[in-house]
Amino acid sequence: MRTFKRVILIIVLILAVATAGFLVWAYTPAAAMPEALTALQSDNQVQVTDEGWMVFEPTGTQPDTGLILYPGGRVDARSYAPIARAIAQQGYLVVIVPMPLNLAVFGAGSAEEVIAAYPEIQHWAIGGHSLGGAMAANFAKSHGSDVDGLALWAAYPASSDDLSSSGLQVVSIYGTRDGLATGEKIDASRPLLPADTIWMPIAGGNHAQFGWYGEQSGDNPSEISRTDQQTQIVAATIALLENLK
Repeated sequence: MRTFKRVILIIVLILAVATAGFLVWAYTPAAAMPEALTALQSDNQVQVTDEGWMVFEPTGTQPDTGLILYPGGRVDARSYAPIARAIAQQGYLVVIVPMPLNLAVFGAGSAEEVIAAYPEIQHWAIGGHSLGGAMAANFAKSHGSDVDGLALWAAYPASSDDLSSSGLQVVSIYGTRDGLATGEKIDASRPLLPADTIWMPIAGGNHAQFGWYGEQSGDNPSEISRTDQQTQIVAATIALLENLK
């Protein structure tokens, strides 16, 4: 009996240490760069509000098309503020959804609440970076009637999320220097996406420059500037949103 109790105690201690380690890991995301924090300020072009989500709304117009963004895994959600602002400046509502434990796998259904909060939006796209993109694809698979488009940023669907016959408008944007969402992985996802998916390689772009959070372990050095890469991401994403109207 004593031996059994000791085994149970050891197991409990191991689980407690593992849980604590996971929580520390999850709650220490890649930090947002100063440029990202600056992009959270409202101005005469974009109104930024925090409603549990980061909402970027163009001033002087009532958008009817919106984009919901899921952050990459263990990345401060604020890191995507500059790109959200740039898209909003073109007349679209953009909502960045922070995730529980900074991992979109724990909040894949979060977009449902966003959609319900903005009934005036007639056309929704959902998208995300890396793990956020995979979970955006998961949402699109399970909520096909709620979204019209999907923007994958250095991301691809899980094999269980076959969207090939979904009728969604999809753009897959990826960097040729990405060390995580490699070209091989992106190519392998093609059968899971509609035949008319737009494939947008960014020559010289890498994984980390989809946001503003510095370098990322396992990634390759980029061959273009962050600003250049983000400009191309914004243009390709806006093209998708424009097609939804």
